[in-house]
Amino acid sequence: MEQKAKVKMLRQMLIGATAIMSVAAATDAMADQTVKIGSVEPLTGGIAHLGKDNENGARLAVEEINAKGLTIGGQKITLQLEGLDDAADPRTATQVAQKLVDDKVVAVIGHLNSGTSIPASKIYSDAGIVQISPAATNPAYTQQGFKTTYRVVATDAQQGPALAAYAQSKGLKSLAIVDDSTAYGQGLANEFEKKAKALGLKVVSHDATNDKAVDFRAILTKIKGENPDAIMFGGMDATGGPFAKQAKQLGLRAKILAGDGVCTEQLSDLAGAASENVVCSQAGAAMEKMPGSAAFVTKYQQRFGQGVKFNAPFAYDSVYILVDAMKRANSTDPAKILAAMPATDYKGVIGETTFDSKGDLKHGVISLYGYKSGKKTFLDEVKM
Repeated sequence: MEQKAKVKMLRQMLIGATAIMSVAAATDAMADQTVKIGSVEPLTGGIAHLGKDNENGARLAVEEINAKGLTIGGQKITLQLEGLDDAADPRTATQVAQKLVDDKVVAVIGHLNSGTSIPASKIYSDAGIVQISPAATNPAYTQQGFKTTYRVVATDAQQGPALAAYAQSKGLKSLAIVDDSTAYGQGLANEFEKKAKALGLKVVSHDATNDKAVDFRAILTKIKGENPDAIMFGGMDATGGPFAKQAKQLGLRAKILAGDGVCTEQLSDLAGAASENVVCSQAGAAMEKMPGSAAFVTKYQQRFGQGVKFNAPFAYDSVYILVDAMKRANSTDPAKILAAMPATDYKGVIGETTFDSKGDLKHGVISLYGYKSGKKTFLDEVKM
Protein backbone atom coordinates (compact mmCIF):
# COMPACT_ATOMS: atom_id res chain seq x y z
CA MET A 1 0.00 0.00 0.00
CA GLU A 2 2.81 2.33 0.87
CA GLN A 3 4.44 1.83 -2.56
CA LYS A 4 1.12 2.44 -4.34
CA ALA A 5 0.54 5.62 -2.34
CA LYS A 6 3.97 6.91 -3.35
CA VAL A 7 3.28 6.19 -7.03
CA LYS A 8 -0.11 7.91 -6.77
CA MET A 9 1.47 10.95 -5.11
CA LEU A 10 4.16 11.16 -7.80
CA ARG A 11 1.49 11.01 -10.52
CA GLN A 12 -0.46 13.82 -8.89
CA MET A 13 2.71 15.91 -8.57
CA LEU A 14 3.54 15.29 -12.23
CA ILE A 15 0.01 16.23 -13.33
CA GLY A 16 0.18 19.37 -11.18
CA ALA A 17 3.56 20.36 -12.59
CA THR A 18 2.32 19.80 -16.15
CA ALA A 19 -0.71 21.97 -15.46
CA ILE A 20 1.47 24.73 -14.03
CA MET A 21 3.73 24.55 -17.07
CA SER A 22 0.73 24.72 -19.41
CA VAL A 23 -0.67 27.76 -17.61
CA ALA A 24 2.76 29.40 -17.69
CA ALA A 25 3.08 28.69 -21.42
CA ALA A 26 -0.38 30.08 -22.08
CA THR A 27 0.35 33.15 -19.98
CA ASP A 28 3.64 33.65 -21.78
CA ALA A 29 1.87 33.40 -25.15
CA MET A 30 -0.55 36.12 -24.04
CA ALA A 31 2.18 38.38 -22.68
CA ASP A 32 3.00 41.56 -24.56
CA GLN A 33 5.60 41.31 -27.28
CA THR A 34 7.85 44.36 -27.47
CA VAL A 35 8.48 45.48 -31.04
CA LYS A 36 11.22 48.02 -31.63
CA ILE A 37 10.97 50.80 -34.21
CA GLY A 38 13.96 53.01 -34.97
CA SER A 39 13.77 56.79 -35.26
CA VAL A 40 16.85 58.65 -36.50
CA GLU A 41 17.42 62.37 -36.92
CA PRO A 42 19.88 65.07 -35.78
CA LEU A 43 19.24 65.63 -32.07
CA THR A 44 22.39 67.73 -31.65
CA GLY A 45 23.84 70.52 -33.78
CA GLY A 46 22.37 73.43 -35.71
CA ILE A 47 19.20 71.67 -36.88
CA ALA A 48 18.49 69.70 -33.70
CA HIS A 49 15.15 71.56 -33.38
CA LEU A 50 14.01 69.95 -36.64
CA GLY A 51 15.30 66.55 -35.55
CA LYS A 52 13.48 66.71 -32.23
CA ASP A 53 10.28 67.71 -34.00
CA ASN A 54 10.68 64.64 -36.20
CA GLU A 55 11.24 62.33 -33.22
CA ASN A 56 8.34 63.89 -31.29
CA GLY A 57 5.96 63.13 -34.16
CA ALA A 58 7.00 59.47 -34.20
CA ARG A 59 6.86 59.23 -30.40
CA LEU A 60 3.36 60.71 -30.27
CA ALA A 61 2.13 58.03 -32.70
CA VAL A 62 3.81 55.20 -30.77
CA GLU A 63 2.32 56.38 -27.47
CA GLU A 64 -1.16 56.65 -29.00
CA ILE A 65 -1.01 53.19 -30.56
CA ASN A 66 0.18 51.62 -27.30
CA ALA A 67 -2.58 53.40 -25.34
CA LYS A 68 -5.25 52.11 -27.74
CA GLY A 69 -3.80 48.59 -27.72
CA LEU A 70 -2.34 46.72 -30.67
CA THR A 71 -2.74 43.03 -31.49
CA ILE A 72 -0.93 41.40 -34.41
CA GLY A 73 -1.33 37.71 -35.19
CA GLY A 74 -3.16 37.13 -31.91
CA GLN A 75 -0.26 38.62 -29.95
CA LYS A 76 -0.50 41.78 -27.87
CA ILE A 77 2.13 44.20 -29.13
CA THR A 78 3.87 47.06 -27.33
CA LEU A 79 5.79 49.37 -29.62
CA GLN A 80 9.10 50.77 -28.41
CA LEU A 81 10.65 53.76 -30.18
CA GLU A 82 14.44 53.70 -30.22
CA GLY A 83 15.39 57.30 -30.99
CA LEU A 84 19.01 57.89 -32.02
CA ASP A 85 21.05 60.92 -33.05
CA ASP A 86 22.89 60.94 -36.39
CA ALA A 87 24.00 64.59 -35.93
CA ALA A 88 23.17 65.17 -39.64
CA ASP A 89 26.49 63.44 -40.39
CA PRO A 90 26.68 60.70 -43.08
CA ARG A 91 29.31 58.63 -41.27
CA THR A 92 27.46 58.78 -37.95
CA ALA A 93 24.27 57.86 -39.81
CA THR A 94 25.72 54.55 -41.00
CA GLN A 95 26.95 53.71 -37.49
CA VAL A 96 23.52 54.46 -36.04
CA ALA A 97 21.84 52.42 -38.78
CA GLN A 98 23.98 49.40 -37.97
CA LYS A 99 23.15 49.76 -34.27
CA LEU A 100 19.42 49.68 -35.06
CA VAL A 101 19.89 46.57 -37.20
CA ASP A 102 21.84 44.93 -34.36
CA ASP A 103 19.09 45.94 -31.92
CA LYS A 104 16.54 44.05 -34.08
CA VAL A 105 14.24 46.93 -34.97
CA VAL A 106 11.50 45.90 -37.40
CA ALA A 107 11.61 49.21 -39.32
CA VAL A 108 13.07 52.71 -39.21
CA ILE A 109 11.39 56.12 -39.36
CA GLY A 110 14.17 58.32 -40.75
CA HIS A 111 16.53 59.75 -41.45
CA LEU A 112 15.77 63.48 -41.61
CA ASN A 113 18.46 64.61 -44.08
CA SER A 114 19.01 63.25 -47.58
CA GLY A 115 22.75 63.18 -46.86
CA THR A 116 22.19 60.72 -44.01
CA SER A 117 19.18 58.83 -45.39
CA ILE A 118 21.04 57.78 -48.54
CA PRO A 119 24.15 56.15 -46.97
CA ALA A 120 22.07 54.56 -44.19
CA SER A 121 19.62 53.10 -46.71
CA LYS A 122 22.08 50.44 -47.91
CA ILE A 123 22.45 49.07 -44.39
CA TYR A 124 18.68 48.80 -43.96
CA SER A 125 18.36 47.27 -47.43
CA ASP A 126 20.99 44.62 -46.66
CA ALA A 127 19.06 43.78 -43.47
CA GLY A 128 15.67 43.74 -45.24
CA ILE A 129 14.27 46.45 -42.96
CA VAL A 130 11.71 49.04 -44.12
CA GLN A 131 12.95 52.65 -44.00
CA ILE A 132 10.36 55.44 -44.21
CA SER A 133 11.86 58.92 -44.37
CA PRO A 134 9.56 61.74 -43.29
CA ALA A 135 11.85 64.38 -44.78
CA ALA A 136 14.56 63.23 -47.25
CA THR A 137 13.83 64.86 -50.61
CA ASN A 138 16.86 64.05 -52.80
CA PRO A 139 15.57 61.89 -55.70
CA ALA A 140 18.59 59.57 -55.41
CA TYR A 141 17.28 58.16 -52.10
CA THR A 142 14.67 56.01 -53.84
CA GLN A 143 16.58 55.50 -57.11
CA GLN A 144 19.13 52.98 -55.82
CA GLY A 145 17.07 49.89 -56.59
CA PHE A 146 16.37 49.10 -52.93
CA LYS A 147 12.98 47.62 -52.04
CA THR A 148 13.20 49.00 -48.50
CA THR A 149 13.22 52.77 -49.17
CA TYR A 150 10.04 54.85 -48.80
CA ARG A 151 9.28 58.51 -48.15
CA VAL A 152 6.15 60.52 -47.34
CA VAL A 153 7.22 63.85 -48.85
CA ALA A 154 7.62 65.06 -52.42
CA THR A 155 11.11 65.09 -53.96
CA ASP A 156 13.53 67.81 -55.02
CA ALA A 157 12.77 66.83 -58.62
CA GLN A 158 9.36 68.37 -57.86
CA GLN A 159 10.36 71.00 -55.30
CA GLY A 160 13.20 72.58 -57.34
CA PRO A 161 11.04 73.06 -60.46
CA ALA A 162 8.19 74.49 -58.37
CA LEU A 163 10.52 77.20 -57.04
CA ALA A 164 11.84 77.92 -60.55
CA ALA A 165 8.29 78.17 -61.89
CA TYR A 166 7.47 80.61 -59.07
CA ALA A 167 10.47 82.75 -60.04
CA GLN A 168 9.27 82.88 -63.63
CA SER A 169 5.71 83.73 -62.60
CA LYS A 170 6.99 86.72 -60.60
CA GLY A 171 9.14 88.05 -63.44
CA LEU A 172 12.45 87.13 -61.80
CA LYS A 173 14.62 86.71 -64.89
CA SER A 174 18.20 86.50 -63.59
CA LEU A 175 19.18 84.10 -60.81
CA ALA A 176 22.20 83.30 -58.65
CA ILE A 177 22.38 79.92 -56.91
CA VAL A 178 24.19 78.93 -53.70
CA ASP A 179 24.13 75.45 -52.14
CA ASP A 180 25.57 74.00 -48.93
CA SER A 181 27.36 71.05 -50.64
CA THR A 182 25.14 68.45 -48.93
CA ALA A 183 23.15 65.80 -50.80
CA TYR A 184 20.01 67.77 -49.97
CA GLY A 185 21.16 71.32 -50.64
CA GLN A 186 23.15 70.53 -53.77
CA GLY A 187 20.47 68.21 -55.14
CA LEU A 188 17.72 70.79 -54.67
CA ALA A 189 19.85 73.56 -56.22
CA ASN A 190 20.67 71.40 -59.24
CA GLU A 191 17.00 70.56 -59.84
CA PHE A 192 16.13 74.25 -59.55
CA GLU A 193 18.89 75.20 -62.02
CA LYS A 194 17.79 72.65 -64.61
CA LYS A 195 14.20 73.88 -64.56
CA ALA A 196 15.18 77.56 -64.48
CA LYS A 197 17.28 77.14 -67.62
CA ALA A 198 14.51 75.15 -69.31
CA LEU A 199 12.15 78.05 -68.61
CA GLY A 200 14.57 80.45 -70.24
CA LEU A 201 15.73 82.14 -67.04
CA LYS A 202 19.33 83.32 -66.79
CA VAL A 203 21.53 81.66 -64.14
CA VAL A 204 24.37 84.13 -63.54
CA SER A 205 26.33 81.95 -61.09
CA HIS A 206 26.23 78.80 -58.94
CA ASP A 207 28.41 78.88 -55.82
CA ALA A 208 28.96 76.37 -53.01
CA THR A 209 29.39 76.86 -49.28
CA ASN A 210 28.99 74.23 -46.51
CA ASP A 211 26.39 73.33 -43.91
CA LYS A 212 28.55 74.61 -41.02
CA ALA A 213 29.24 78.06 -42.53
CA VAL A 214 28.32 81.23 -40.62
CA ASP A 215 29.87 83.96 -42.78
CA PHE A 216 28.58 84.33 -46.34
CA ARG A 217 29.78 87.87 -47.03
CA ALA A 218 32.41 86.90 -49.62
CA ILE A 219 29.90 84.97 -51.76
CA LEU A 220 27.21 87.61 -51.27
CA THR A 221 29.55 90.45 -52.22
CA LYS A 222 30.37 88.65 -55.46
CA ILE A 223 26.66 88.05 -56.13
CA LYS A 224 25.87 91.70 -55.43
CA GLY A 225 28.11 92.61 -58.35
CA GLU A 226 26.12 90.22 -60.57
CA ASN A 227 22.90 91.99 -59.56
CA PRO A 228 20.46 89.04 -59.95
CA ASP A 229 16.70 89.33 -59.42
CA ALA A 230 16.77 86.38 -57.01
CA ILE A 231 19.16 84.06 -55.16
CA MET A 232 18.22 80.42 -54.73
CA PHE A 233 19.76 78.96 -51.53
CA GLY A 234 19.95 75.17 -51.15
CA GLY A 235 20.42 74.31 -47.48
CA MET A 236 18.85 74.27 -44.02
CA ASP A 237 17.48 77.07 -41.84
CA ALA A 238 20.59 77.13 -39.59
CA THR A 239 22.58 78.48 -42.55
CA GLY A 240 19.75 79.91 -44.66
CA GLY A 241 18.73 82.33 -41.91
CA PRO A 242 22.17 83.97 -41.53
CA PHE A 243 22.54 83.91 -45.35
CA ALA A 244 19.35 85.94 -45.82
CA LYS A 245 20.26 88.26 -42.93
CA GLN A 246 23.73 89.02 -44.32
CA ALA A 247 22.29 89.56 -47.81
CA LYS A 248 20.03 92.26 -46.39
CA GLN A 249 22.89 93.82 -44.43
CA LEU A 250 24.94 94.06 -47.64
CA GLY A 251 22.06 95.78 -49.41
CA LEU A 252 21.22 93.06 -51.95
CA ARG A 253 17.87 93.67 -53.61
CA ALA A 254 17.48 90.04 -54.73
CA LYS A 255 14.64 87.86 -53.47
CA ILE A 256 15.82 84.77 -51.56
CA LEU A 257 14.30 81.47 -52.74
CA ALA A 258 14.79 78.30 -50.69
CA GLY A 259 13.51 74.78 -50.07
CA ASP A 260 11.89 73.01 -47.14
CA GLY A 261 15.10 72.88 -45.10
CA VAL A 262 14.89 76.66 -44.73
CA CYS A 263 11.09 76.81 -44.62
CA THR A 264 10.57 76.64 -40.84
CA GLU A 265 9.02 78.78 -38.13
CA GLN A 266 12.55 79.18 -36.76
CA LEU A 267 13.69 81.12 -39.83
CA SER A 268 12.32 84.44 -38.59
CA ASP A 269 14.47 84.09 -35.44
CA LEU A 270 17.55 83.26 -37.50
CA ALA A 271 17.09 85.84 -40.27
CA GLY A 272 15.31 88.60 -38.38
CA ALA A 273 13.60 91.15 -40.63
CA ALA A 274 15.33 89.57 -43.65
CA SER A 275 12.87 86.67 -43.47
CA GLU A 276 10.36 89.02 -45.13
CA ASN A 277 12.46 88.70 -48.29
CA VAL A 278 12.34 84.88 -48.34
CA VAL A 279 10.00 82.66 -50.36
CA CYS A 280 10.41 78.97 -49.59
CA SER A 281 8.88 75.65 -50.53
CA GLN A 282 7.75 72.71 -48.45
CA ALA A 283 7.76 69.19 -49.89
CA GLY A 284 4.28 68.40 -48.66
CA ALA A 285 0.91 69.93 -47.94
CA ALA A 286 0.72 73.04 -45.77
CA MET A 287 -0.31 72.31 -42.19
CA GLU A 288 -3.59 74.16 -42.66
CA LYS A 289 -4.27 72.08 -45.80
CA MET A 290 -3.70 68.73 -44.08
CA PRO A 291 -6.96 66.85 -43.35
CA GLY A 292 -6.02 66.01 -39.75
CA SER A 293 -3.95 69.05 -38.86
CA ALA A 294 -6.19 70.72 -36.25
CA ALA A 295 -6.45 67.67 -34.00
CA PHE A 296 -2.78 66.80 -34.50
CA VAL A 297 -1.52 70.28 -33.58
CA THR A 298 -3.61 70.22 -30.40
CA LYS A 299 -2.34 66.78 -29.36
CA TYR A 300 1.25 67.72 -30.13
CA GLN A 301 1.03 70.94 -28.11
CA GLN A 302 -0.50 69.13 -25.13
CA ARG A 303 2.10 66.35 -25.18
CA PHE A 304 5.28 68.37 -25.78
CA GLY A 305 4.37 71.88 -24.63
CA GLN A 306 5.42 73.48 -27.89
CA GLY A 307 4.20 73.99 -31.44
CA VAL A 308 4.98 71.86 -34.48
CA LYS A 309 8.20 72.92 -36.21
CA PHE A 310 7.87 71.14 -39.55
CA ASN A 311 8.17 67.37 -40.02
CA ALA A 312 6.27 66.03 -37.00
CA PRO A 313 3.04 65.15 -38.90
CA PHE A 314 5.05 63.29 -41.56
CA ALA A 315 6.90 61.24 -38.93
CA TYR A 316 3.61 60.64 -37.08
CA ASP A 317 1.90 59.28 -40.20
CA SER A 318 5.00 57.20 -41.02
CA VAL A 319 4.54 55.20 -37.80
CA TYR A 320 0.85 54.63 -38.56
CA ILE A 321 1.72 53.57 -42.14
CA LEU A 322 4.19 51.06 -40.72
CA VAL A 323 1.63 49.67 -38.26
CA ASP A 324 -0.93 49.50 -41.09
CA ALA A 325 1.54 47.28 -42.98
CA MET A 326 1.96 45.09 -39.88
CA LYS A 327 -1.79 44.67 -39.63
CA ARG A 328 -2.17 43.77 -43.29
CA ALA A 329 0.76 41.33 -43.04
CA ASN A 330 -0.65 40.04 -39.74
CA SER A 331 2.95 39.86 -38.61
CA THR A 332 5.82 41.80 -37.03
CA ASP A 333 8.36 39.92 -39.13
CA PRO A 334 10.41 42.56 -41.02
CA ALA A 335 10.25 40.54 -44.26
CA LYS A 336 6.46 40.31 -44.13
CA ILE A 337 6.11 44.00 -43.24
CA LEU A 338 8.30 44.83 -46.24
CA ALA A 339 6.17 42.64 -48.51
CA ALA A 340 3.03 44.52 -47.39
CA MET A 341 4.40 48.04 -47.92
CA PRO A 342 3.85 48.45 -51.71
CA ALA A 343 0.06 48.05 -51.29
CA THR A 344 -0.12 50.91 -48.77
CA ASP A 345 -3.18 53.15 -49.06
CA TYR A 346 -3.36 55.06 -45.78
CA LYS A 347 -5.39 58.14 -44.94
CA GLY A 348 -3.80 60.13 -42.12
CA VAL A 349 -2.94 63.61 -40.92
CA ILE A 350 -1.04 64.52 -44.09
CA GLY A 351 -3.72 63.08 -46.39
CA GLU A 352 -3.79 59.90 -48.47
CA THR A 353 -0.48 58.05 -48.87
CA THR A 354 0.12 55.63 -51.72
CA PHE A 355 3.52 54.70 -53.13
CA ASP A 356 4.88 54.12 -56.62
CA SER A 357 7.24 51.27 -57.48
CA LYS A 358 10.27 53.18 -56.11
CA GLY A 359 8.71 54.10 -52.77
CA ASP A 360 7.89 57.70 -53.69
CA LEU A 361 4.48 59.28 -53.23
CA LYS A 362 2.21 58.86 -56.23
CA HIS A 363 0.83 62.34 -55.76
CA GLY A 364 3.35 64.83 -54.36
CA VAL A 365 2.37 68.32 -53.22
CA ILE A 366 4.62 71.39 -52.98
CA SER A 367 3.58 74.31 -50.76
CA LEU A 368 5.02 77.81 -51.07
CA TYR A 369 5.46 80.20 -48.15
CA GLY A 370 6.53 83.73 -47.35
CA TYR A 371 7.11 85.50 -44.01
CA LYS A 372 5.09 88.40 -42.67
CA SER A 373 5.74 90.03 -39.28
CA GLY A 374 7.94 87.07 -38.36
CA LYS A 375 5.24 84.49 -39.16
CA LYS A 376 5.47 81.80 -41.82
CA THR A 377 2.57 82.48 -44.21
CA PHE A 378 1.08 80.13 -46.84
CA LEU A 379 1.20 81.50 -50.39
CA ASP A 380 0.23 78.74 -52.80
CA GLU A 381 0.06 74.98 -53.39
CA VAL A 382 1.42 73.14 -56.43
CA LYS A 383 0.20 69.58 -57.08
CA MET A 384 2.76 67.49 -58.94
